[in-house]
Amino acid sequence: MLPLASLWRIARRDLAARIRGLRLLAVCLFLGVATLAAIGSLTRGITSELEARGQTILGGDIEFSLPQRQATDAEMAAFRAAGTASATVRMRAMANAPGGDALLAELKAVDAAYPLYGTMRTDDGARRGPPPPGAVWIGADLASRLDLKVGSSVKFGEKAFVIDGIIAEEPDRLGEGFTLGPVALIGIGDLDATQLIQPGSLFESKYRIRLPGGANPETVGKQLTEQFPGAGWDITDRSNGAPGTRRFIERMGQFLALVGLAALVIAGIGVGNGVASYLSGKRPALATLKVLGADSATVARIYGLQIVAVAAVSIVAGLAVGALIPSAIGWIAGDVLPVKPGFALYPLPLAVSAAYGLLIALAFALPPLSATRHVTAAGLYRATVSGAARIGKRTIAAVVIAFAAIVALAVGTAREPLFALSFIGAAVGLLLILVFLGWLVRRTASRLPRPRRPLLRLALANLHRPGSATGALVVALGLGLTLFVTLAAIQTSITAEISRTVPQRAPSFFVLDIPRDRSTEFRAMVTTADKGAELNLIPALRGSVTEFRGQRVDELEQLPEGAWVLRGDRGLTYSPALPNGSTLVGGEWWAADYSGPPLVSVEQEVAASLGLEIGDTLSVNVLGVEVQARVASFRTVDWDNFGLNYVLVFSPGSFDAAPHNMVATVAVGETAETNLARSIPRAFPSASLIAVRDVVSQVTILLTQMSQAIAAAASIAILAGIAVLIGAIAASRERRVYDSVILKLLGATRGQILGAQGMEYALLASVLALLALGLGLAGAWYVVTQLFEFTFAPDPLIVGLTLLGGAGLSFLIGIAGSWPLLSAKPAQALRSL
Repeated sequence: MLPLASLWRIARRDLAARIRGLRLLAVCLFLGVATLAAIGSLTRGITSELEARGQTILGGDIEFSLPQRQATDAEMAAFRAAGTASATVRMRAMANAPGGDALLAELKAVDAAYPLYGTMRTDDGARRGPPPPGAVWIGADLASRLDLKVGSSVKFGEKAFVIDGIIAEEPDRLGEGFTLGPVALIGIGDLDATQLIQPGSLFESKYRIRLPGGANPETVGKQLTEQFPGAGWDITDRSNGAPGTRRFIERMGQFLALVGLAALVIAGIGVGNGVASYLSGKRPALATLKVLGADSATVARIYGLQIVAVAAVSIVAGLAVGALIPSAIGWIAGDVLPVKPGFALYPLPLAVSAAYGLLIALAFALPPLSATRHVTAAGLYRATVSGAARIGKRTIAAVVIAFAAIVALAVGTAREPLFALSFIGAAVGLLLILVFLGWLVRRTASRLPRPRRPLLRLALANLHRPGSATGALVVALGLGLTLFVTLAAIQTSITAEISRTVPQRAPSFFVLDIPRDRSTEFRAMVTTADKGAELNLIPALRGSVTEFRGQRVDELEQLPEGAWVLRGDRGLTYSPALPNGSTLVGGEWWAADYSGPPLVSVEQEVAASLGLEIGDTLSVNVLGVEVQARVASFRTVDWDNFGLNYVLVFSPGSFDAAPHNMVATVAVGETAETNLARSIPRAFPSASLIAVRDVVSQVTILLTQMSQAIAAAASIAILAGIAVLIGAIAASRERRVYDSVILKLLGATRGQILGAQGMEYALLASVLALLALGLGLAGAWYVVTQLFEFTFAPDPLIVGLTLLGGAGLSFLIGIAGSWPLLSAKPAQALRSL
């Protein structure tokens, strides 16, 4: 056996002479690896930035948040004993401009210690502590929408403030979570003068602590919880300053990574086709090496080294591009991301992407490479007419091991292994369906009666003759068309959900913090403005779940899967009647005049995640008081109707002792909507009015960004599918050159040869169109209903046109691949075959 250096020298010289055949291998691996590396690096970059800036994002080393109340003197003393403490109070409030215009804002009152970490900046420089007494700092959006500037006046509640600065940077903005309006900062000493905090008002107090060096936030949190067991606060530490953002980024990253892996697997098919085409073109060289005495193993090693070299360069190039893409995205679309990732190399996602690339190259390049080991030199010279050689058992075993490693790697690195496994199973199922369809097309074509028209008979024969590329073409065309349909159905379903479904059912306003003793006055104001108004006015409280089925939430090591209701405080209400938008699916609703012990109705999916049954107990902490209720019923809730929907609805009398206000949805005509937008903030200064169009706008932006991210990742899969199609055409090129030459010798014209090829691709595209429609719609249904939890409503016209366009593109690619066959000269081609 020749030494490795000699094998590489032969391989390098041969590769330098004609590398063109391996370009498809290089392109496919580059696309797949770059996609995976970019997605992994971007996800890791954002989460790493969240971790690195955890103290700044959170505003401290540890945070205690309290709904609807401020800390007691004893609690505040305990916070100060643990470290440097800072208090903030956050609520929604109407910003009233001097001209009468009003806009919902996030009013935040801060103390002298704010911020504990990071820097608060206005447009004229850095600031420490709160604004001066009687002054406010406002966000740029609030200034522009109400036409305010420094020195202007703006009123919150019952107090007018002078604008002292426009906020340029709020260090803990991301840690505050989702907001419906621009921010405004005042000193905590001015909060009482606004009269916005009344018994039952919806607000949140946050107490951040800067711990001394070496102090463990988790230990401090447990100690203070033990000291104040009934406090009912939620604790967040610096390791996860923005938990909702982190969960969203990680989940979207996993989904996009799986889409990228699917693209790489699709590209792997192109790798196999490219290697097969390359080795087919090297057939004379392979035969010559064997005639000169090289055994099959030596030949396989020489060309294996070539494939490994090209694959390695492609993978390294893909990793380099993938590592740079996050910085480019941060520079181009930094405002879209929760944090702007800096340039850094993240070894784990790059290593995982490289491993995927190597395993895919191994799995798809081994079969065509192994086939050359089992063909004699004479057989190689006759390969054009004798067909492909068999693949050895060792190669099959190696391919199986490679695919098993790919699955293990995908599941092992996934945030949700079960989801990853189901996604991979669906992808494998799609490939198996397409492979089976390819076999079925060949078998059916071979059994059909021969058409009388020569071109059609030739096109039909091309589908089932020995050495036909039908199987590869079916897989390539099927994947491409399926992806086109999937993307079109996802995009149009999301557009339909936003553009049609939501506005038809949405109210004009949400109104928060309506004083309970003025609810009759509020109802009269709305009905006077519009006699046909639809008004839903209900009680509103905030509280956190502290116990269910006898289990204390603070004693759980890990929350149950899907039990998001246990994270933080939740909206609560009570009602004598079943709320609008709810359907009873288990248990019984209480009587309208019920006055017994507290009962609760729980949303069905939440109940399932907690393992609740009728009769179980569930406790909530409201304003430091724990209320235990018995589960009386389960409900399904129509969440997308923009109504007042609650996970937990209690029986009347459950919170009689708790001060609380009312919330309402108001649906009125356009004229009344304009009038109420001005009159409600004036008549009810403590109330917050949320225009539904603003909510729809924010949701639209978020969902559009998500769908664009999915489309971007899936477009790589489409490019890979196109590469697969090109590879399938290239792999059968020499056989088609042979056919073309024979047909020319028999008198066929170029138009007839091209027509036969066109009919072949048209037949395949027609057969695959219906399959791709079904498979693509099924994939889109899963994404829309399971990932977005929307109604599946694709636009038939757009989906149909997309399918037609995809089929047309595939047809044109096939014809373009066949065009060079027409220029083959019989004498020259016969000498080279």
